[in-house]
Amino acid sequence: MASQDLIEVKFRLSDGTDIGPHKYSPSTTVASLKEKILTQWPKEKENGPRTINDLKLINAGKILENNRTLADSRLPVGELPGGLITMHVVVRIPVADKKNDKLQSDSLETPRCSCTIL
Repeated sequence: MASQDLIEVKFRLSDGTDIGPHKYSPSTTVASLKEKILTQWPKEKENGPRTINDLKLINAGKILENNRTLADSRLPVGELPGGLITMHVVVRIPVADKKNDKLQSDSLETPRCSCTIL
């Protein structure tokens, strides 16, 4: 594979630091990119992701799906051949339920009411 076929990508974290840039094959999946981010995540940062499901990759305002390839995620307009792509990384850590020590689902909680009779 020629080096011209590789796509250069860097990952921008929420605090402005970067992971990369590294070159990837166009057939690389988004899930494997997330695995690469997990292995290179700075150890000194608090609340780091534990799995690829804790990460979201955003390119040009679109959230990338795990099963898509890097070639599918590229924008045909505005990217130069051999240019660097910056993808933004959003970490979404599941919140533990204090009562049951279970992970809460994304569903909305029903409002609860409590009354105290003195």
